[in-house]
Amino acid sequence: MILLSRNGFSTRMGFILVSAGCAIGLGNVWRFPFITGQYGGASFVLIYLVFLAILGLPIMVAEYAVGRASHHSVAMSFEALEPKGTKWHLYKYGAVAGNLLLMMFYTTVSGWMLYYFFKMATGGFEGLDAEGIGQAFGGLLADPVTLFINMAIIVLLGGGVCYLGVRTGVERITKSMMTCLLGLMVLLAVNSILLPGSGEGLRYYLYPDFGRLMEFGVQEVVFAAMGQAFFTLSIGIGSMAIFGSYIGKSKRLTGEAIWVILLDTFVALMAGMIIFPACFNFGVNPGSGPSLLFVTLPNVFNHMPLGRLWGTLFFLFMLFAALSTVIAVFENIVCCFLELLRKDRKIIISRGIPIIILLSMPCLLGFNVLSGIQPLGEGSCILDLEDFLVSNNLLPIGSVIYLLFCTSRYGWGWDNFIREADTGKGIAFPKWLRFYVSYVLPLIVLAIFVQGYYAKFFQ
Repeated sequence: MILLSRNGFSTRMGFILVSAGCAIGLGNVWRFPFITGQYGGASFVLIYLVFLAILGLPIMVAEYAVGRASHHSVAMSFEALEPKGTKWHLYKYGAVAGNLLLMMFYTTVSGWMLYYFFKMATGGFEGLDAEGIGQAFGGLLADPVTLFINMAIIVLLGGGVCYLGVRTGVERITKSMMTCLLGLMVLLAVNSILLPGSGEGLRYYLYPDFGRLMEFGVQEVVFAAMGQAFFTLSIGIGSMAIFGSYIGKSKRLTGEAIWVILLDTFVALMAGMIIFPACFNFGVNPGSGPSLLFVTLPNVFNHMPLGRLWGTLFFLFMLFAALSTVIAVFENIVCCFLELLRKDRKIIISRGIPIIILLSMPCLLGFNVLSGIQPLGEGSCILDLEDFLVSNNLLPIGSVIYLLFCTSRYGWGWDNFIREADTGKGIAFPKWLRFYVSYVLPLIVLAIFVQGYYAKFFQ
């Protein structure tokens, strides 16, 4: 059996930044700001932070523990740890499918970031108003050739980084990208805060007003915060377990997971610091939905001093956030097939790149050639279906499986989980949470799962 840990990360910082790179994606810097704007600003942020701690942290530690104890990706980790005769390993098919599905639409959306970075850098949006920028975005979606070129570049970049290896490729390049990403965020946030009318946006974002929360209803806002806290970390399909398989036993896993969640949260919060002051300064509704990123913000940059520079840096930051996730998920897929097929790593990647490009085509064509296919009802597209299958199905189901596997006597079991999680120095996993992690948390995740279906089909 191939042991992935022999070519693991060279430094602890590499592990933390690559794991954070997997968690940090468009959910942080795209969805978080507009959903925060939609549900009332700071009051939503407070609820989100609470659920991030009580939902995301235990599941992330469980994934890390399974990966580190087994020295394998999700393709073989359950098989290595499960009691003889049990069938936990069957979930590997769902997990591998989840990673492939994620790449099938995430590469296309990442391609949008590449396109916007190029257009902003070359002045392609200068002189356009919001309507003109909206038409430019609509023209992009209607052009399968341009979409394909940008998507293919993203896949080639992600595959190329993995081709270089874990240390020289994934770790070294992701560390550099994450360092640049964090630096760009601080620079962009400072620029937004210094805008003349930024005070109102900062007040909206940072000062809790529970009256605004009541306008939407406590239940709706709580479920929105739970869902955002849960989905932002990409837990449940082995994306974190693979990086657990790459690290040594010198540090306890709870402390490492806390660092990753803190970085993930920092990026999400800083994205709001960039967007809200700019929106309020130029009289833009921060709860305007997905169009905030692709239509509204380019228009804001057009009216901002040195707007072309700040817009270019913003979409470079967005591109880094997207690419860090693409690289991490690509690495997970490579390792899964490396273990399942026992082929050379470079052979798997060289064959995998055209396969990922081919699998990404339905999403890409769903905006133009295949736009007549509306799988989730009128106005939906193939991307919506793929996102729904991952975000509303495989992530929550997989998270419940990890929790039950680590706590049930019919799985790996609580004692084995705690022994692995607490090996090394650092923060120990709170053992008094055993009942909560074993029984309450799985029910909460299942409630999020049911709420996702209710919101999709009955609201």
